[in-house]
Amino acid sequence: MLVDTHTHIDQHDPAELPDILERAQKAGVGRIIVAGVTIASSERCIALTAQHPEVLWAGVGVHPMEVTGPLANEEIEELERLARSKGVVCISEIGLDHQAGMPDRAAQEQAFRAQTALAVKLRLPVIFHNREAGFPLLDVLREEAKGRVPLVAHYFQGPRDYAFACLEQGVYLSLAKPLLRLPELQELVRRDIPLDRILLETDSYPQPFKKHRSSWTEPAHLQQVAAKVAELKGLTVEEVEAVTMANLGRVLGREIVTPQQATRR
Repeated sequence: MLVDTHTHIDQHDPAELPDILERAQKAGVGRIIVAGVTIASSERCIALTAQHPEVLWAGVGVHPMEVTGPLANEEIEELERLARSKGVVCISEIGLDHQAGMPDRAAQEQAFRAQTALAVKLRLPVIFHNREAGFPLLDVLREEAKGRVPLVAHYFQGPRDYAFACLEQGVYLSLAKPLLRLPELQELVRRDIPLDRILLETDSYPQPFKKHRSSWTEPAHLQQVAAKVAELKGLTVEEVEAVTMANLGRVLGREIVTPQQATRR
C-alpha cells in the first residue's frame, strides 16, 4: 500500500473529492494525509477525515505564507484544540518561507516556534515547509523540538548539503514529483539518501494554472514517485511501498495496515 504523506485535497471542489479518492484507491494509495494551512483549513481537514476515516488523516497548522502576524495565544489554543481531534496525526503544514514577497520573517519564525512547541507538547510529528530559509530552519527545529518528536521535510528537493544536515538531525525526507525531473535529486536519492529515511507525497492541491484538469497532481500520481525511487534504488515498487509505509508508521507512532489487513482484523 502507498501512503501519501502530504496533500491539500481539502482545497479542491468538494464535488471532486469522491473521484480523487477513487483514482487514488485504484493506484494503490491506501492512506492520505491532508494538511491544514490555516485554522479554518485545518478544521476542514479534520471534517474530511471524519467523513473518510478509512482513507484520510489530518494535519493541523498555519502555513508560513498564511501568517499575518505573530500567532496570538488564542490562536495557539485553538490549534491545540484542533490537534487533539480524532484523526489528527501531525502538525502540518508549518515552517518558513523566505521567498520575496512572503510575510514578515520574524512573524513566520514566531509562528513556527509556537507550533513546533505545540507538537512537542502533544507528541505529534512535524511535517515542515522550507523554501529558501535553508539551515536556520533546522536550527529552529533543533532548539524547539530537541529530538522529542519526529520531523519530516515536506516536498524535499535538496541540495546535497541540506540533505545531509537533515539526515544528521534525524529528519525524514518526503519525496514528490520533482524526483521525476531533477537529475541532481535523482542522484542524491540513488547514492546518499537511505530508503529507511524516505517518505512519499504528492502535495496535491488545485492547479488551475495548468491547461488541462487531467494534468493536476493528485494522490493517484504517488505511484510514479514510488516507481522512480524503485528504479533509482534497484528495488521493486512493492519493496519501496513496504519500507516507506513502515517509515511513516514510525513517524506517526502507529502501525499502518492495508485495507485487507484491517478487514481480517
